[in-house]
Amino acid sequence: MADRKNAPGSPDGEPVYLVVGFLRRAHGLQGELIMDLHTDFPERFRAGRKLFIGEAHKPLTLAGTRPHAKGMLVKFKGIESSEEAGQLRNQWVYVKATDVPSLPEGKMYQHELFGFAVVDENDNSLGELVEIIETGANDVYVVRDAHARDLLLPAIPSVILDLDPARRLMRVHLLEGLTEDRESGGGKRKK
Repeated sequence: MADRKNAPGSPDGEPVYLVVGFLRRAHGLQGELIMDLHTDFPERFRAGRKLFIGEAHKPLTLAGTRPHAKGMLVKFKGIESSEEAGQLRNQWVYVKATDVPSLPEGKMYQHELFGFAVVDENDNSLGELVEIIETGANDVYVVRDAHARDLLLPAIPSVILDLDPARRLMRVHLLEGLTEDRESGGGKRKK
């Protein structure tokens, strides 16, 4: 999930932050916290790594980590008690988009898809990819047209036909019913 308030090219030029975890609650008496993982790269969490906490993106440095259930226990430098750790609970954990590992050729991070022009198989413009909704089965791409109408596209191979990163273009196949919904004003989704 990308924090779109500070998107590249924004007038303020601030960095884009990506969610990598969620701090649940303090664990024990030494300032550790239980963190849910929201990344495919849990190995990035090592002592010395700078993370950004909450909507204010408060920078904190990891002092240590260890596995715990489906997530991990994290300890930050300067957080020495369960009371101090408790002040960080129920907050998202971010990294800067510029600090993520490189992917193999042909692979892209979700945040890199924002702003892609979306066209159908006949090169008819459908709009721009503005949001990705994470669901249990597959992601859903929200494509907004020039009239601020949203089209929801399941991110599955039969719909997403081609990505052209050089042209920032996504070619899609519209499933039966999507075109009728859009033409009748349906298929809208409010944020």
